Amino acid sequence: KPLLRRAMAYESLEQYRKAYVDYKTVLQIDSSVQAAHDSVNRITRMLIEQDGPEWRQKLPEIPLVPLSAQQHRREEPPSAEVLQARVEKAAREAERRADVLFPALKQEGNDFVKKGQYRDAFGKYTECLKLKPEECSIYTNRALCLLKLERFGEAKQDCDTALRMEPANKKAFYRRALANKGLQDFLACSSDLQEVLQLDPSVQEAQKELEEVTVLLRQSLADGSKEHRRTVLIREVDGDEDTTAVQSNCTGGAVSINQKPTSAYDFGQSLNAARCSGNTEACAELLASTSPEQLPRYLSTQLDGHTLSFIMQALDSHLLEKNPNLVYQHLHHLHTADRFTVVQLLQDKDTHHHMTQLFEHLSAVESAEFTKNDVQNLANKYI
Repeated sequence: KPLLRRAMAYESLEQYRKAYVDYKTVLQIDSSVQAAHDSVNRITRMLIEQDGPEWRQKLPEIPLVPLSAQQHRREEPPSAEVLQARVEKAAREAERRADVLFPALKQEGNDFVKKGQYRDAFGKYTECLKLKPEECSIYTNRALCLLKLERFGEAKQDCDTALRMEPANKKAFYRRALANKGLQDFLACSSDLQEVLQLDPSVQEAQKELEEVTVLLRQSLADGSKEHRRTVLIREVDGDEDTTAVQSNCTGGAVSINQKPTSAYDFGQSLNAARCSGNTEACAELLASTSPEQLPRYLSTQLDGHTLSFIMQALDSHLLEKNPNLVYQHLHHLHTADRFTVVQLLQDKDTHHHMTQLFEHLSAVESAEFTKNDVQNLANKYI
């Protein structure tokens, strides 16, 4: 301590050579004295300015400290302040290193992508993430490399990570769609492509992919239908449970229509009877007595293209004029039903026409409960 105080005194008197010698002697005794390190660095700059490149030759001789004294000091553990200072210094160094290396590695990765060297690009992007794991763009860049290398599962994981960071990242949605396509999950692929088009309808690549994957989805569903057509599971259920399957084929006998169903089974029987007889008015009355919140659950076991088209006609022809707010609420909940996405993808021209017509009529209605913009946003989920 006396030596350190003398060094500080020399420095305050601007006797920088003597101060430098004392500080260096202190560090021989105890190399963990941070104040001595800082002072040596500071005085070195001053001596260079004062004496030029030959500044070391003008210094007094620095005395050698006996090894025993040095060893004694080194065995003492560093103080909490010293440890904290070391941690902070290491963090600053790591940050500085990352700031220098990251853009260079990213550029190298981009250059490899341009050359079609995706494996090398993948390596560079991986190094980038070791330096800055919070950089969203690197995950989407690396996902592109993984897609090109046909490592679809890993590409999907990178896109998932990017979307957790930026939920509206259309590049992540698009590349995850391609990964899902590679994994032959055409339904998930279609869903991601629709997200891309909602974020930016001008992305033509997404539109083309959606058209292609819709064909693939229809083909896979048709193949699955043929494969499982002969395997039918029949279960007996005591009581009227909501999950009971409803017979959807039309029979020749007269069937009564229950306008106030209390379960999915009752609703399904009434809807099937109305559809088989082509009675859209009865269907409208059935929907008028059904809570919009219950509709998705009631339809969960039997929604198909014909049923959806029939419901659209009933809402448009009979219920819209009487209660447009209820029509809006039914449409607001209907698209959440199980199987809706599949049915939507497989809809025919007639169903599409009935949907378009219904939403055109609904958007012309003046209502305090919804606006034209609300109707347009809802229509995007159907059409």
